[in-house]
Amino acid sequence: MNPNDPSRSPAATSRTTASRGLQPNLAQALEPFGFALRGGFKPLPTEAIPPLPDGTEAVTVLMVGNSGPAMWQAFSESQEATDGQPHPLNRWTRRTVDAIATSVGALALYPFDAQPAWPFQRWAARCEPVHASPLGLLIHPQYGLWHAYRAAIVLGADLALPPVPTGASPCQSCFDQPCLRTCPVAAFSASGYQVETCASFLEKPEGADCLQRGCLARRACPVGVNFQPSPAQNGFHMQAFLRAAQSK
Repeated sequence: MNPNDPSRSPAATSRTTASRGLQPNLAQALEPFGFALRGGFKPLPTEAIPPLPDGTEAVTVLMVGNSGPAMWQAFSESQEATDGQPHPLNRWTRRTVDAIATSVGALALYPFDAQPAWPFQRWAARCEPVHASPLGLLIHPQYGLWHAYRAAIVLGADLALPPVPTGASPCQSCFDQPCLRTCPVAAFSASGYQVETCASFLEKPEGADCLQRGCLARRACPVGVNFQPSPAQNGFHMQAFLRAAQSK
């Protein structure tokens, strides 16, 4: 053993030892809030990932997301869910994940806090076997369309990351494509998503089912049906979408 090897210095050894338990510790801290680590990536030199609060360069980025009902249950019990202020889910997510990131000296980034927005969908594709669906949402082989990426945790530690599983999109073998045939106003097509058409429909009485229980086209997807959220959660997201569309 070379005593002059910088990798064997006390500081380097300390960083290595600390990083070994970093992912399990983060996963454990996120779990009570219904969040999970959804893979990670090493940022390229050309990517403008900001440094950590102490000035350390970003070395590893871990994606934080959710699927299933756990996150909604935790959020529903929060102060943000009932305080009547705008963007309750975003505010709760920031408060929750910021505290966890700060506890390990990391930085949290969010899909809603930058202009232009951080490229969360591109980052996600580097971490998990997700693909663009005909609805424009990323489809996951297990969760289908019922998942989301809520934050990214930027670390200065060089964490070992498992290889990303590969596989074709579930949409390639879905010949019926019910998602494209179910929308009552044909807002989805091969040419893209007609946001104004969708929003206009949601404002009408006949759009109540989509507005209150979630997008019919999204609910028609046969993948990941066991992860479909409750009507309350789906309605929350649809109403937030409609408010955003009306404000433009």
